[in-house]
Amino acid sequence: ASSIYDLGYRHYDGPRTGRWGTFATLYTSSVRSAFGFGRRTSSKIIPFTLAVFAFIPAFIQVGIGAITSGLDADIEFFEHEDYFGYVQIVLVLFCAAVAPELVGRDQRNRMLSLYFSRALSRVDYALARFAALTSVMLVLTLGPQALLYIGNGMAADDLSGYVADRWDLVFPILGGSILVSAMIASVGLVLASYIPRRAYATAVIVGVFVLTYTLATILMETLDTTVARYALLLSPAVWDGTIYWLFRVD
Repeated sequence: ASSIYDLGYRHYDGPRTGRWGTFATLYTSSVRSAFGFGRRTSSKIIPFTLAVFAFIPAFIQVGIGAITSGLDADIEFFEHEDYFGYVQIVLVLFCAAVAPELVGRDQRNRMLSLYFSRALSRVDYALARFAALTSVMLVLTLGPQALLYIGNGMAADDLSGYVADRWDLVFPILGGSILVSAMIASVGLVLASYIPRRAYATAVIVGVFVLTYTLATILMETLDTTVARYALLLSPAVWDGTIYWLFRVD
């Protein structure tokens, strides 16, 4: 037995935000989805765990700064340019876990046709996902760098003086954080968009970063110097040299 209910049809009389409103909504939902908000608890474990790992060295530096605050000591265990080398491992794992969720789930659930039936182009969709993933990854890059900056200032026992003397680090920190986050996010989203299955996409993203970086390192060690310097271009981790250039490290 079955029943038919006539619930009627009501027209939508609310505001129509158009293309940019749709873009903003997709961006916001992507940010929430990246950290597992609005979903079951298990979806939050990996993103938040990796975020904690990204902050661990900065927290250590802040703790050291608090302990040595009354001492005449200048202790800096973690330099800003070297911190990127540590956090890039966390970022790759974070991207491998989140990127397949942002683009693969839409393909598995056949949601793309619904998105594109509204005031949203394919470019808008890709940019919204990319902007969202880059934004959440900036939490893992720019956040620890800001905390590290404060921790080093506390270790110097003169935070205001440290800021006045090291203000030139602000722009390299900001530029390096954006570069690393955008680079990893773009590569991860491209790979995940071709592999709807989440487990396979995660493995491929990690594999591409690890294998290409390993291959580039081997070529740099074995080839002639004039050729070896271009070997790192084989890896998405080519930002290493740019980071040191931003911080003017020889």
